[in-house]
Amino acid sequence: MNGELEIIEAPDRVYSEDFVRDVFYIAINSGKILLENGAETYRIEDTMLRIASSYGIENAQVFVTPTVIIFSMNDYALTQTVRIEERANNLEKVDSINNLSRRISDGLPLKTAIKQLETIHEARMFPFWLVVLSGGIIGVMFLYLFEGVLIDVPAAFIGGASGVLILEGILRYTKLKFFIEFFAALFIGIVSVLYVGSGPGQMLDTIVIASVMPLVPGVLITNAIREMIRGHLLAGIVKGAEAALTAIAIGAGVGLVFMLS
Repeated sequence: MNGELEIIEAPDRVYSEDFVRDVFYIAINSGKILLENGAETYRIEDTMLRIASSYGIENAQVFVTPTVIIFSMNDYALTQTVRIEERANNLEKVDSINNLSRRISDGLPLKTAIKQLETIHEARMFPFWLVVLSGGIIGVMFLYLFEGVLIDVPAAFIGGASGVLILEGILRYTKLKFFIEFFAALFIGIVSVLYVGSGPGQMLDTIVIASVMPLVPGVLITNAIREMIRGHLLAGIVKGAEAALTAIAIGAGVGLVFMLS
């Protein structure tokens, strides 16, 4: 079934150039923050179009992939491409942009929206020590979830924390993500084997599984499935491939230790 032909019409209302550029600024930077912090591509496209529409800008088009945003306001001959170099999973910023979008839909003034957007952008991430500590806590929690024993708690904590330390620490200086995940999993495997082989450890498999859980791309896997369900096949395939490569890197790192031990 063929779609309808595009109709090129003049906008019902012509806004000033400064107003249009401010709306463009809010929409494209909202999308950029969402994509950098782990939001789904269909959510990003919907949010950007809603922001533009809330300020009276119709006939806008947006195309989002996991690494690129292309945004156009056709009636005003404005188009910009933004390449995303770094991505993380900061759902707090995703939630903040979603709340900002809702306030804009309720009539938030343009200048106020710009100030709130810049405040969200400048908000600090969690401190590095807290991220590493959280990795250790996650390892311990999963150890209990998998019915581990109390004596294995130190290994799960050290393994989880050290894995996050290696991953997050090296990623600050290089973008070889999959190699870093391999070495993080390798170190976790070494810690686990040494703890069980020469210490009081009892359940090697449980320690390893619990310790690598902070490295597992759970959000990425979930988003890949949701993208596919929503018909965003390109984004779904790319995110699924990225998650698969991460899983292979983790498995290879741990597997190498088991082969050599």
